[in-house]
Amino acid sequence: MSPSPRSSDFTAECRTAVAAAEAAGALLRSRFPDGFAARPKGDRGDVVTDLDLLAEALVVDRIRADFPHDRVLAEEAGDLGGDGGGGRTWLVDPLDGSNNVVIGLPVYVVGVALCVDGAPVVGVVHDPVTGRTWSARHGRGAHGPAGRLLVPAGRPPSPAGPLLAWTQGHAVRRDDPAVRALRHTLELRSRRLLQLWAPLLAWAMLARGDIDGFVGYRAEAIDLPAGALLAREAGVALRHLDGRDFTGCFTGPDTERSFVAGRPETLPSLLELVADSAVPTS
Repeated sequence: MSPSPRSSDFTAECRTAVAAAEAAGALLRSRFPDGFAARPKGDRGDVVTDLDLLAEALVVDRIRADFPHDRVLAEEAGDLGGDGGGGRTWLVDPLDGSNNVVIGLPVYVVGVALCVDGAPVVGVVHDPVTGRTWSARHGRGAHGPAGRLLVPAGRPPSPAGPLLAWTQGHAVRRDDPAVRALRHTLELRSRRLLQLWAPLLAWAMLARGDIDGFVGYRAEAIDLPAGALLAREAGVALRHLDGRDFTGCFTGPDTERSFVAGRPETLPSLLELVADSAVPTS
């Protein structure tokens, strides 16, 4: 029987998530860049590869073996059921960065999260290219290969502006006026605006302090909880575009998954950038 979400520190769940993500990463690494087939996914230019499916099955099987009663939501297979005892739901993104893989760009990660009553309590991001893994448990901090992750405090801002990452959901149209206004403002006022096509990697970069902030517009639900928990446990502040606290919950409409994330001392300036773009914030 799965431990109670109110009494567990989620050590066992984190161990399972790390082992599953790293096993999937080994599979992906062994087949990149030539050992896979790809096909279109939807009508907006996204793709799915047989690596997505193989890695997803591997991760789901590991979770099912250790926590057979938990609900599982997977990127490709969708809702795989489970009785959801205690409001526990696993989220599996087996290959975040499929479009990068298809063009031979080695920028992709594996993401696994456990949410209780919609809120993330375990988040794991594994980078198969470098072999590094970052993990977080709610209230227990974030950790990577070098130990505890804490974003650097008091680092002076660059005169050229912040280094930011950007993501938007697959359902967002390219000609969406809010997106165009927000991206235009961010590109004008930042040193660089990175769109990695692998949001979980951007979350890991933010948690490590490699970038100054991360802005998302109607972000995808499947990878959001793992990344948001990793960043928050490393000391990153997260807000909705209008400044409300951002939980990183995967439930609800995608309009509630727009966010601004950054070090606490830089977040006010990032929220000002959003306000200056005149993008609707609610």
